[in-house]
Amino acid sequence: MTKKERALEIIKLLKKEYPLAECTLDYDEAWKLLISVRLAAQCTDERVNKIVPKLYEKFPDVESLAKARVNQIEAIVRPCGLGKSKARDISGCMKMLRDEYDGKVPNDFDELMKLPGVGRKSANLIMGDVFGAPAIVTDTHCIRLVNRMGLVNGIKEPKKVEMELKKIIPPKEGNDFCHRLVIHGREICSARTNPKCDECVLKGVCKRKI
Repeated sequence: MTKKERALEIIKLLKKEYPLAECTLDYDEAWKLLISVRLAAQCTDERVNKIVPKLYEKFPDVESLAKARVNQIEAIVRPCGLGKSKARDISGCMKMLRDEYDGKVPNDFDELMKLPGVGRKSANLIMGDVFGAPAIVTDTHCIRLVNRMGLVNGIKEPKKVEMELKKIIPPKEGNDFCHRLVIHGREICSARTNPKCDECVLKGVCKRKI
């Protein structure tokens, strides 16, 4: 079985197991997803979802966040960890959206990468979830699982994993595939405990088991 054949079979099985594929960060506007994905670094999505309503209650739009002092933002987002750097990035990002993009999140990958605190993972998530563009989000779940499954061989650097997956994952499937990997990584193929291979729908195609 080639990597591409394995990838297509894994996509099919994960679709059946997890028919709903969506981002686990709560948002209703693109700029809010930008903030949440920055806060999610070294923090759970569940905690981020609890914290951001407090942020938006005080600063309900791009303009108010752009005007806010960094320490005001930090006071709210501190429970997500790395409060100073995250608050600084959020402030800089909102200022840049206000001053250079008319308050709107750009729908271009390279433009997104210019925003403070936005890396390839964040930019791909925005492009895929907000704008429906082909995207591969190489978070920790994705990197761990695709190595275990045999879709990549011992590659841990996010950009390299992204480039390898683009060779074998159909563009229209990439974004939802990565969301399903997050769910599967939390429920079955965990990092903190032994993966539940006997319960896994992928045990017939996962390289770890064949």
